[in-house]
Amino acid sequence: MGRYALRVASLAVAVGVWQLLTSLNVDLWLRFSQFPTVADVARAFADRLSGPDYWTDLTDSLTRILTGFLLAAVLGVATGVLVARSRLAEDVLGPLLEVVRPIPAIALVPVAILLFPSNEQGIVFITCTAAFFPVLVSTRHAVRALTPVWEEAVLTMGGGRWRILGSVVLPGALPGIFGGLSVGIGVSWICVISAEMISGQYGVGYRTWQDYTVVNYAGVFDGMVTIGVLGWVTSTAVELLGRRLTRWLPRTSYVPGVRPRATVPVSPAAGATKTETAPSTEETRDEHLV
Repeated sequence: MGRYALRVASLAVAVGVWQLLTSLNVDLWLRFSQFPTVADVARAFADRLSGPDYWTDLTDSLTRILTGFLLAAVLGVATGVLVARSRLAEDVLGPLLEVVRPIPAIALVPVAILLFPSNEQGIVFITCTAAFFPVLVSTRHAVRALTPVWEEAVLTMGGGRWRILGSVVLPGALPGIFGGLSVGIGVSWICVISAEMISGQYGVGYRTWQDYTVVNYAGVFDGMVTIGVLGWVTSTAVELLGRRLTRWLPRTSYVPGVRPRATVPVSPAAGATKTETAPSTEETRDEHLV
């Protein structure tokens, strides 16, 4: 509870500093006098909640982000496993993927406008592309990092390729896959908001840009807060799902400033019933350097 209280307190301090700087019209190097106060943003947000446009924008943005992200998750995992497991796929798809990967997804807006018959499909395409490459790269590295001993054990027991895929490759790569999904959901939000600003008709990004064009800065900050909360909720959901699907992994409690110690059981022949701690590899290396 103390940690949660500290997190809430940090947000409260940030909001208090914002209110103080804007209410006093502080102009040093940064011009806080141009910013709306927290009270102005809260009043504008309350007015927006009472209208239907806010909920329509929220629904449209969530539909776009979830559709594009789910497509990117399926395609990214499948392509990453294929490229990591097949030399032919790596030779055929690898060069193309590496050429396209550095291109920012938001730079594909003209391509999406020309390629797809509607703006809605184009925005989903941009969102999918933004999340696809982080998932692909993380999956590829996670699959290649698996130890061959596990695969050899399945082959020894008579398992085939599909058995290896379901029992070794996908479970073993899950931590890396969810690392890519966590990165991908954040990048997807950046690109879907940018695409809505450029070519969207509804959505949080579209409404935020419209508020800026009519000099409604309180509405702009309402959009920014909404985007931040939605991004935090979706990324937290991905993280919780990853923890649930990887319950079999060993968990360690991290305490800052305290080095973990590995417990080594004493040999039964020695007549001991307790365990003793052995110094970790890091401690041994540090002692050697000293």
